[in-house]
Amino acid sequence: MKEQIHEYCHRLHLPVMAERWSAMAEYAATHNIPYSEFLFRLLEAEIIEKQERSIQTLIKLSKLPYRKTIDTFDFNALPSVDERRIRELLTLSFIDRKENILFLGPPGIGKTHLAISIGMEAIARGYKTYFITAHDLVTQLRKADQEGKLKKKLRMFVKPTVLIIDEMGYLKLDPNSAHYLFQVIARRYEHAPIILTSNKSFGEWGEVVGDSVLATAMLDRLLHHSIIFNLKGESYRLREKRIQQEKQKDQ
Repeated sequence: MKEQIHEYCHRLHLPVMAERWSAMAEYAATHNIPYSEFLFRLLEAEIIEKQERSIQTLIKLSKLPYRKTIDTFDFNALPSVDERRIRELLTLSFIDRKENILFLGPPGIGKTHLAISIGMEAIARGYKTYFITAHDLVTQLRKADQEGKLKKKLRMFVKPTVLIIDEMGYLKLDPNSAHYLFQVIARRYEHAPIILTSNKSFGEWGEVVGDSVLATAMLDRLLHHSIIFNLKGESYRLREKRIQQEKQKDQ
């Protein structure tokens, strides 16, 4: 009987139940646990394990450069960030409303950390999330176009529930290739949200993409349904360096 149950569990792709049912059944019998509760605990263990595997797979596929949550963000060091508004984003209601989130501000103040924190929460809720820099996105699409695979590659950036585009404006885009970014923005418009970080104001986007008309078309779609954060403050790295220097002076 044990071998049959073990085999059936594997056939049904229930590895946790296959591994634990015997020990849990013995425990239930010893402690006089009702059959219904025993079955509930067994199913619960399988579901929890499947959810964890699913989350780990989503994290791997997301290409997030690192894992950070909102709990490690120092709101006290950046008064310009409204913590209440950020935590509201973690309810993920923006996904249903198909609203874009834009974090603007100088380098080193935590824009990417905030974007990744939201992405991690989306993954924890089972939403497919993908992270890429603006420069890499354009580079990959240009290469795919040259290889005759543009449509397939575009689907890769359109399909995720949440797309994080990081570092818009850190490097100027090739004017002949910036239209690839526009295609992604246009295809996701009113279908799925984009979380975007940029160190440039909207007025500077024409210079970034090398085409003011194209920049206007991008912003028109990004800003129509959007939540915007204009962040101000001192770079984390510069602040840490300044604190270290001050400590050295005091010694």
